[in-house]
Amino acid sequence: MRLMFWTMTAPIHLHSRTVLSVAGNDAPDFLQALITQNIANAKDGALAALLSPQGKILFDFFIFKRGDEFLIDVWHDGAPALEKRLKMYKLRAKVDIVRRDDLKVIADLTGQPAGQPTGQPTGQDAVACSPDPRSSALGMRSIVDTDALSDGGREAAYHTARIGAGVPEFGADFGPEEVFLLDVNYDALHGVDYQKGCFIGQEVTSRMKRKAQARKRSCILSAPGVTLEKGADIVAGASTLGTIMSSVPGSALGLVRIDRLEKADGNVMVGDHRVTTKLPLYLS
Repeated sequence: MRLMFWTMTAPIHLHSRTVLSVAGNDAPDFLQALITQNIANAKDGALAALLSPQGKILFDFFIFKRGDEFLIDVWHDGAPALEKRLKMYKLRAKVDIVRRDDLKVIADLTGQPAGQPTGQPTGQDAVACSPDPRSSALGMRSIVDTDALSDGGREAAYHTARIGAGVPEFGADFGPEEVFLLDVNYDALHGVDYQKGCFIGQEVTSRMKRKAQARKRSCILSAPGVTLEKGADIVAGASTLGTIMSSVPGSALGLVRIDRLEKADGNVMVGDHRVTTKLPLYLS
């Protein structure tokens, strides 16, 4: 079934994303055993990750169920590696894993649900569409045919909204095997279902959550008039709190040690720039 995609402003074609398809009789059980999300949640669109056995994120992605097919919206540069990894796990499962170059990902920051117009319809058909499961600030996320969008808003606007909401993202903020789910707040961003049963890395992930062992969290930094450099140290006096992840002019995401942040006297610096830090609202 196709859903009509409406918007008052130009939807944003996320060029940094690619779509993979996982289909076949064994697809639900195959994915359920691997990923952090309960596959039943894919019918409404869900955030998920594939972890290493040590519990670190190898890939993150959005997953949508469309009929007998699961569509995976993943960081473009990581798509070949994810496709290869899924095929490695396939073994004898009746599953077809292919790249869908006929589809692309768009975001609508207005947050208008498909089929509920507040302005003029664009006439685009979304093959999958849902509110972004991480934050209402990120509106709707859709997968559409490649010929459904001739032009669109700038992707920078999406990242500005994402950083402002305190939402880290694979590729922009971190790479494979660099962070645990709790480091990038995925427990609070609906990226893991602790009740679903086994998945790769589940033992480590569940233990960290159960024992409240989140030593690091992703926070929002404000530095008006400044674009902070990715990888730069965040310091308070002689203490290094963490590092900058992605940034836009005036704000950034940082991966910080929360125990050190709590002890900081407010004089937090990145290079020569004084910054203010706060945890995202969804963590409070």
